Amino acid sequence: MSRPLRVAIADDQALVRTGFRMILTADGIEVTAEAADGAEAVEAVRHTRPDVILMDIRMPRMDGIEATRRILAEDAGGGTRVIILTTYDLDHYVYTALAAGASGFLLKDVTPEHLVAAVTLVRTGDALLAPTITRRLVERFARRDDTRPPILHRDLSELTARELEVLRLLATGLSNTELAERLTVSPTTVKTHVARILSKLGLRDRIQAVVLAYETGLISPGGPELGGQPGRL
Repeated sequence: MSRPLRVAIADDQALVRTGFRMILTADGIEVTAEAADGAEAVEAVRHTRPDVILMDIRMPRMDGIEATRRILAEDAGGGTRVIILTTYDLDHYVYTALAAGASGFLLKDVTPEHLVAAVTLVRTGDALLAPTITRRLVERFARRDDTRPPILHRDLSELTARELEVLRLLATGLSNTELAERLTVSPTTVKTHVARILSKLGLRDRIQAVVLAYETGLISPGGPELGGQPGRL
């Protein structure tokens, strides 16, 4: 029998932590720790090794972005996944956290059913965002005329022509099924291409691949909308 899903909660509002803990534990999910700031969140992950941590962005002492960076830098095996908690879906801080390796984000008014489904999904290694939401977020904050230095630095010359094509289409919001149809290959072949892209570029998941595609100019904000079904990225 597999062990229960283990989740930590980091938010500076006690009522938010209490509400999320009640929802999760009612569904049989173990809450391993609570943290009121980013520094406590880092320590909580070190000591309790949760599968997922729900991470507020704006907290005292250390914000959720820096805490996410530290947790994922120390977690080389990829055991702990980070879900960002925010009040606004189009938030620059969310974009920065996703580029840092977070597996997705949730609005704080999330329904109990969606919260449980979200932590269960990312435990398996899937990204939480629908492709079209990711694209909308990245387009807003990864514009090439921005004076910010790119968050992700990678050399796309490592990729084959086919892998570049897959990355470009992935960044437009196509799901694996849609990619397979577009390229006239099987979904299994698409998964292999995506896995190789992530491995060659040292990326944690598909979300970082989308961010990188925009930041390197492989795809430009405002390009034609190619669709993508809501759900897993």
